[in-house]
Amino acid sequence: MVKFLKQNKAVVVLQGRFAGRKAVIVRSFDDGTRDRPYGHCLVAGIAKYPKKVIRKDSAKKTAKKSRVKAFIKLVNYNHLMPTRYTLDVDLKDVVTVDALQSRDKKVTAAKETKARFEERFKTGKNRWFFTKLSSRACSKLMEPPFSDAFGKQVGWTPLYLFS
Repeated sequence: MVKFLKQNKAVVVLQGRFAGRKAVIVRSFDDGTRDRPYGHCLVAGIAKYPKKVIRKDSAKKTAKKSRVKAFIKLVNYNHLMPTRYTLDVDLKDVVTVDALQSRDKKVTAAKETKARFEERFKTGKNRWFFTKLSSRACSKLMEPPFSDAFGKQVGWTPLYLFS
């Protein structure tokens, strides 16, 4: 079977406290470990998205609205939905499995992750990753990546056609 949940792949968390949040895969464990004998991965994601910034906001307000809160978590493959996007953020040296062992290490790793996410947000790269997941965004996620000869989208059939 082809392994498509690779490092730097953007995913959406489907279950738990951070359900509906976007995350990026830092490391994947396809065969599992002794503690977790199933396929899972280490993800770093956005717990609190940045707010929309408008032109009339002051510099102080813009800085406050541009804040990002990050989380780090081990997640089962069944609880992730992969997307077609990748994120070019180097988190491998910061976010490790050892960082999850104690509270202090986890907090420092989350702060460093937050700093790297904010830096990425301020450069304007990966804009999709830093927006909340909406119904429009969900439909774009499920959009087939190809068309037929007439320009009609070919791919999945909507579920409402079956009922």
